[in-house]
Amino acid sequence: MNGYTDTRRLALVVIDMINTYDHADAELLEPSARRVVPVLVDLIGRAREADVPVIYANDNFGSWRSHHGELVDTALSGPHGDLIDPIKPDENSLFVVKARHSIFYETPLSYLLWKLGVRHVVLCGQVTEQCVLYSALDAHIRHLGVTVPQDAVAAIHPHLAEAALEMMERNMGARIVPAKGVDFDPAAR
Repeated sequence: MNGYTDTRRLALVVIDMINTYDHADAELLEPSARRVVPVLVDLIGRAREADVPVIYANDNFGSWRSHHGELVDTALSGPHGDLIDPIKPDENSLFVVKARHSIFYETPLSYLLWKLGVRHVVLCGQVTEQCVLYSALDAHIRHLGVTVPQDAVAAIHPHLAEAALEMMERNMGARIVPAKGVDFDPAAR
């Protein structure tokens, strides 16, 4: 597993960015996603450079026979493939398929994080006021630390996204910081 077998305290979780954008509210989400992709490129790159596990947690869009490669290929070949290509999983990335809003709901993510020794997750991706919010809550109730880089999450409704970020910070003790404020340096952990 290329270094992921040793104990890590921090993981970067990329939520629902492998997307075809052919769903309800996609026209509202796509411009926000377009703004965060360059931030995600840097964030993912820095995590990989620091040997921090990068875990993609992604909807299966009801394709119960699909695996992560098919989901990536479908999104890459769609009209918004330019949003996927710069942030697609590499050969060292981990991938968890989810069917509901939370990255934890009926997925093996809790077990994976435990096996990796992760105690703190950095959540990025989409949608701030939905999947990111619910995932932050589920991480919090599992006694995991949470950081959300506010410029690395995409929203459908900006006013709800702001409220969601405030709720994560106030109610869940999440660190809400700019992506540049996320320190992947092992000495800092």
